[in-house]
Amino acid sequence: MKIVAVYNIKGGVGKTTIAANLGYHAATRNFSTLLLDLDPQGSISYYFRVKPHKKFNSERFIKGTRIQKFIRGSDYNNLDVLPSDLTYRHLEILLAAKKRSRRQLRRILMPVKNEYDLIILDCPPNITLVAENIFKAADLILIPVIPTTLSMLGFQSLKKFFEDNDLNIKRLKPFFSMVEKRKKLHCDIVRKHTENKSDTFCNTHIPYNSAVEKMGLNREPVHCFAPKTSGARAFQKLWDEVESIL
Repeated sequence: MKIVAVYNIKGGVGKTTIAANLGYHAATRNFSTLLLDLDPQGSISYYFRVKPHKKFNSERFIKGTRIQKFIRGSDYNNLDVLPSDLTYRHLEILLAAKKRSRRQLRRILMPVKNEYDLIILDCPPNITLVAENIFKAADLILIPVIPTTLSMLGFQSLKKFFEDNDLNIKRLKPFFSMVEKRKKLHCDIVRKHTENKSDTFCNTHIPYNSAVEKMGLNREPVHCFAPKTSGARAFQKLWDEVESIL
């Protein structure tokens, strides 16, 4: 079992859209995949038209016992979802009450380690105790970065946090997201990192286009309703890169 987190300090960078599409493409490649929604907004759950069990909440998730019965199937083969709900806003408090509070997430996921090849985490923003659990649990941390000055500074802050806390910085894999070719700043920043052969950024860039935006209306991966668009092709290429890393 491999755990891949889609994370950023900042919100609004396309994390949920990316997690949903990567999960879909992993499943089509015969990876038995679980999408784990860690955000109290429940956006992954919305995209895949699933709702949490009435008896499921953040306390049951933290206990980690019998979480299998709360996992929901999706409309796609090999792809399941563990939905979140609004009580996930309390995860910080519940984790803080535990011993080894930064290592709880991997423990919680152990009961399903033999059932899935891949678990993709859709993560809330900010560096919190939830985030530190993600950093400890994930084998790979994908970081969507909008090519702007502030977004790049946010990524640098994350790298510094890893360095200051003796975390393995090699697990961080940034890539550009919501790229608008009409914006000179976007083009300049992307070109700078593309030309830097020693850079750690993925080769794939996720564009900002209408097909990606329409995921919220269609509630399905981009490939399912707009397979010939640049957005659909970009998500496929990003999964190819992730698969090669894993």
